[in-house]
Amino acid sequence: MELLRVQDDEGGVRLDVFLAGRLPHASRASLQRLIGTRAVLVNGRPAKSSDRTSPGDEIAVELPAPRRPEKAEPEDIALDIVYEDADLVVVNKPKGLVVHPAPGTETGTLVNALLAHCGGLSRIGGVQRPGIVHRLDKNTSGLIVVAKNDEAHESLSRQIQARTAVRKYNALLWGRLPFQHAVIDAPIARHPEDRKCMTVVEDVGPPGTAGGARPAVTEVRLLEHLADFSWIEAILQTGRTHQIRVHCAFAGYPVVGDAAYGGLRRVSAELVRGAPLQSLNARLVALHGQALHAHSLSFDHPRTKKRLQFHAPLPDEVADLLDFLRRLDESLNA
Repeated sequence: MELLRVQDDEGGVRLDVFLAGRLPHASRASLQRLIGTRAVLVNGRPAKSSDRTSPGDEIAVELPAPRRPEKAEPEDIALDIVYEDADLVVVNKPKGLVVHPAPGTETGTLVNALLAHCGGLSRIGGVQRPGIVHRLDKNTSGLIVVAKNDEAHESLSRQIQARTAVRKYNALLWGRLPFQHAVIDAPIARHPEDRKCMTVVEDVGPPGTAGGARPAVTEVRLLEHLADFSWIEAILQTGRTHQIRVHCAFAGYPVVGDAAYGGLRRVSAELVRGAPLQSLNARLVALHGQALHAHSLSFDHPRTKKRLQFHAPLPDEVADLLDFLRRLDESLNA
């Protein structure tokens, strides 16, 4: 059973949306079905998917025992293929798509889709994660490269470890960053109380320690101040679970729409009133996940050694929010 407490800045959110953010391996549809079976209790009582959270709510979720297939099976799922050859495939992953099978999401993943599309992937990741060289969170969109054979997998893994493969992200943060450029160097470990989340810790544990902290470094560049928000580019120098989201929250500027790390907020009337306030908050709700997008990916081709670079446009809901914020910022500064 998962026991969750709603934090002060997480009130007013639909129950199914809140749970999808806190339980990233479970799809929103599966959580809605679970709520319908009375397997989710809010303060000890059954609830509905449309119910709104309140700060301090205690939510108990009785998750079904995971059914873990022996291996991932091919599934006919549409993909946005950016590039493909005999060695690898680059995909623009949509928000909401889980990368590989895991407890709570055994099917309907990127791996299942690629197995149907490619017919086979590298075996290094095992039967559950074939071809997976690096990952994107369920509610993070953007570019991911997947290896079709073991040689490509090994080459891409070495490049990521050596930082010659470059992964750049865009993110919208709550608050106005007080700097133009910074490097956040803060070790990350599994959260001691909420095992679905990560947290910054002071010291790196001994090598090989289960659940211990590992070095984590994120480079952050401010692109724009937009009203009381910051539009940034983040470059991964390491690849820890939830790294950008954890580091931004640690710095005091959580990613907008991030249910797990303090990003589910609403704009107050102190910034703007009336119809603009309603329109802005409606756009924040429409994000259905964090405003974090892997927009650029570059690496050396494993076979030809040619440098490849790819870009992915922003999801429509993020682009729409940015356009609105730019207009709002102009009106506030007029």
